[in-house]
Formats: sequence, structure tokens, C-alpha cells
Amino acid sequence: MDLKEIQNLIKFVAKSGASEVKLEMDDIKITIKTGSDDKETTYIQQYPMGGQVQQQMQGQQQQPAIPSSQESSSPAAETKQPAVEDSKYITVKSPIIGTFYRKPSPDKDVFVEVGDSIKVGDVLCVIEAMKLFNEIESEVSGKIVKMLVDDSSPVEFDQPLFLVDPS
Repeated sequence: MDLKEIQNLIKFVAKSGASEVKLEMDDIKITIKTGSDDKETTYIQQYPMGGQVQQQMQGQQQQPAIPSSQESSSPAAETKQPAVEDSKYITVKSPIIGTFYRKPSPDKDVFVEVGDSIKVGDVLCVIEAMKLFNEIESEVSGKIVKMLVDDSSPVEFDQPLFLVDPS
């Protein structure tokens, strides 16, 4: 099972409204739990390789809690007036938990800037999860209005990354 299949499974479970799904295959055991009350989703992946990978996963799940609360408070303070205008924009959200990067590597240019026009399939950023760099492609066409995450910041599943003006 590759990362794309796991991402699709997570999206399917999140949309289905199931509270818990367990999947066991040859050497992979995946448990996806969703919290129906607080709309927050918890993902736990266990591999039989040992405790090191499990500790890394737990570290990734616990670290984003502090930065995300800081991020949610600072944009709210900045966007008191434009909050009404934000409703016409499409929010591009993170499909996975990991670390957000605007560049493919430190010596390269950023994928997109505020004001850039994008189309479906354009790479917007990279999210690193467990030493794998996943290119996040646009599912909409439009113009980047705002970047909601700083470079090299931890992100959670379904966390807003960009605002796109589809017009």
C-alpha cells in the first residue's frame, strides 16, 4: 500500500463519518480514528518494525498542536475585516500530517507566491512525512491570495495552507 492509497483511504474515512476503521494487510496495520464531536481527526499508523517509527509518528502528532494554535490566533487577529471577503476564496488544505515546505529544495525557487496564477495539477508545496516528500498539487484553478502557513512549519491533516481566488 503506497502513500497515495493511504491518503485516499484517510479522505474516504473522513467523509464517510465512521468513527474508527482498522485495516490489516501483510506487514502494515492501520487504524484511523475520527472524533465526531470536535471535528478533529486522529490518525494512528502502526508498523511491526519496532518502536522507533511509532515514536516518530507520535512526535509528529503532538508537535503541531502548539504551532497550530499560534497560527490560528495570529491570522484571526490580522483578518478581522477581510473575514467576510474570505468566503469567496477556496481554501487549499493539507491532505497529510507533516512539515510544510514552499521549495522543492533549499537552493531552488519557491513553487508559488502570492499573486501567482495556478491551474489544476500545479505543484503548490511539498509536505514531508516520515522522510518522504509529497508534492501537493492544486485541485483548483485561480490566483493565490494568501499563504496561511510559514515555510518549514508542521501542519496537520486538513489544515488550511493557501487561499485561492477562483475567478
